[in-house]
Amino acid sequence: MYLCEDRKATLSLYEASFLSEEGESILQYARDFTTTSLKKYVEQSKDQNLSMLISHAPELPFHWRMLRLETRWFIDVYERKQEMNLLLLELAKLDFNSVQATHQDDLKYMSRWWRNTGLGEKLDFARDRIMENYLWTIGVIFEPQFSNCRRMSTKVNALIATIDDICDVYGTLDELELFTNAVQRWDVNATEQLPDYMKLCFLCLHNSNEIAFDVLREQGVHIIPYLKKAWADICKSYLLEAKWYHSGYTPSLQEYIDNAWISISAPVILVHAYFLVKSPITNDALKCLEEYSNIIRCSSMILRLADDLGTSSDELKRGDVPKSIQCYMHETGASEEKARDHIRVLISETWNEMNKQKDCRFSILGNFYWRSN
Repeated sequence: MYLCEDRKATLSLYEASFLSEEGESILQYARDFTTTSLKKYVEQSKDQNLSMLISHAPELPFHWRMLRLETRWFIDVYERKQEMNLLLLELAKLDFNSVQATHQDDLKYMSRWWRNTGLGEKLDFARDRIMENYLWTIGVIFEPQFSNCRRMSTKVNALIATIDDICDVYGTLDELELFTNAVQRWDVNATEQLPDYMKLCFLCLHNSNEIAFDVLREQGVHIIPYLKKAWADICKSYLLEAKWYHSGYTPSLQEYIDNAWISISAPVILVHAYFLVKSPITNDALKCLEEYSNIIRCSSMILRLADDLGTSSDELKRGDVPKSIQCYMHETGASEEKARDHIRVLISETWNEMNKQKDCRFSILGNFYWRSN
């Protein structure tokens, strides 16, 4: 009864319920109970400020959100509060604008880099979205001191989008085989047989890994094998999807997932992210990167399935392989609504599994995991 009356405590319990692990039925019960209780409160309450906070919460739990957007939203809400602290509000605005200025400097730098690559101009079939590619990095690591990480990660995101479009909408299967082979070999000489547009993309990819020099100089660790493997793996996953598309093959849901958690690009992003944060590189972390530990696999799965829920219809229209929803429908005969419900269940189960990894020994990947999801 006391919990029902204390709405802030109820809201905290609701947020905590999303940290449940597999088999923790009490937290699932707590989520159902608090969701119902909070909805009833919003319907009856006259406290507009608290009602806004409570109405906002069910959209996404706090630790799934993009923190910079959440900060901006909360500043607006707090400003409407009658008993708000004016000095605290001013400090929050100054801090937000200061960090925003750093982000704007990053974006200027990335815009110049993107124009200099010529990819947006020469490969006119590919997505030209450097702003979007940069925005992703703010969702992962927004703090002003990590400008280099955001800039390098934006390069990775832009190259991923370009290679994805080459494989999805432009390249022939023979060309994609040659491109994947060149990436696996990580050899400029392997580009001789590639068409010019692929040569440009490969050379840009090959030259973008200046991070390897910095890490070798500062920590004495040769990381090219890890970067090379990550890029080769994603290219192989794109190639397999291209083969499925050209043959008209619809994989089973499990067959799709076994490949799609790599093609969503989270592994290659997280591998780069680990090396981009200035912290001691450990042998345990390198092993986890090489083997793609559970924390990488689970976060990749969640990103893939959530992306499918949001974009699969549009991607099918532009000529892409069936996504998890369509694979489940094809395999089971379920309706699209039932298939979407099943994917949501898989996302919830994967979160439960990933929550077990929150004591991850290699703290940087753990940090990126919490921020990126």
